[in-house]
Amino acid sequence: MKKNNLICIGSVGKPRGLKGEFFLNSFCSPQKNIINYTKMIETNDGVCLELEYIKENNLKFLSKIKNINNVDEIKTYTNLMLYISSENLPSLNSDEVYWHDLVGMLVIDENKNELLGEVKDINNFGANECLVVHATDDSIDNKERLIPFIRNNFISQIDKEKRIITVNWQSDY
Repeated sequence: MKKNNLICIGSVGKPRGLKGEFFLNSFCSPQKNIINYTKMIETNDGVCLELEYIKENNLKFLSKIKNINNVDEIKTYTNLMLYISSENLPSLNSDEVYWHDLVGMLVIDENKNELLGEVKDINNFGANECLVVHATDDSIDNKERLIPFIRNNFISQIDKEKRIITVNWQSDY
């Protein structure tokens, strides 16, 4: 989930104990990457929060917001979405891309050089992620497509600068 230049990395879960700790729900992939984001976090309302720590406890994550020291206070934050600025994400290799950067890219079939549409979302239906491609005014037709995100099979090339994804996916699939 993206909000302006903010990336949703998790949410505040239920409280743990009496001193303001809470279970942290990670939306990162892999989930353990949330431990890297212990600095400033923003909320849905644009409020900045500083996390004292994020630590792993069994297969869950525990965290604490600085200056919140009791269970009643942390309860008011339950289910609150937590965001970081996209500038705080680690830089990637040239052949890697963040999912949120794919949204809004145009999708072109490499076989006939036809515009299939624009990426509106990325979903995982079990086997792998799929690009949800909606038609645009310039598309070959008005179909919505689900294109599996499998590089060198269906995804041929991603041009980050031109914001174009070239796919091996014909318009009649």
